[in-house]
Amino acid sequence: MEDMTPPRVLTIAGSDSGGGAGIQADLKTMLALGTHGMSVIAAVTAQNSIGVQGYWELPAEAVRAQLNSVLRDIGVQAVKTGMLASPILVETVAEFLAELSAPVVVDPVGVSKHGDSLLAPEAVGTVKSRLLPTATVVTPNLWEVEQLTGVKVEGEDDLRRAADAVLELGPRWALIKGGHLPGDPVDLLTDGSTEHRYRAERLDNRHTHGTGCTLASAIASRLAFGDDVPTAVERAKTYVTGAIAHGFPLGAGIGPVDHAWRWR
Repeated sequence: MEDMTPPRVLTIAGSDSGGGAGIQADLKTMLALGTHGMSVIAAVTAQNSIGVQGYWELPAEAVRAQLNSVLRDIGVQAVKTGMLASPILVETVAEFLAELSAPVVVDPVGVSKHGDSLLAPEAVGTVKSRLLPTATVVTPNLWEVEQLTGVKVEGEDDLRRAADAVLELGPRWALIKGGHLPGDPVDLLTDGSTEHRYRAERLDNRHTHGTGCTLASAIASRLAFGDDVPTAVERAKTYVTGAIAHGFPLGAGIGPVDHAWRWR
């Protein structure tokens, strides 16, 4: 029966009541890619297609109890982190991750798609000092790169400088997402010695809510299957590009990517 059990992937993040990002997007991605998704909820958001109307952190003991429940009984083959909100939650999660041998994908969530803050300013230093050193891969967007390192990316030529600055904080690999740069999107992945660039056409679809969560969860899912990091990122990018292409309107604002696009 163990041969029938799919790879197990854990997301540690915030809940999105609108279903497009956060824990909900993570679990949908994990299912779509053939893994068994599990969740540790760190925060609850009131969120829709227009923005984030509020969020509430769970107590550290609640996050710790969820981690103990999953890790001591079921175990994991990969972990993805997202919104962790506060210094104490970042520290709590990092403490557990430092003891894991499974690969860890850190999405250093700072703001929502609509520009709403999802990380307390005083938590940024804790992310840098405690969380990033546990990461197999960290997946910042350009705003998050600047928040973490002070490096401002204004063109593709700046991507490697940004990645090197992120690597100095301790992760094994840095994936710098360049989708907000002019021209066709390009992301840069490096471990400091090897470099990979992933290019795609820019799709004419505004419904892209949940893109970052989906990409990080897809990478974690592929790592759980045993892919090396560059292969996991390449396959995750293919999945996310399709999800963006099929993103659909929802509510009055920005709709989500379609996690089930391969099934429709």
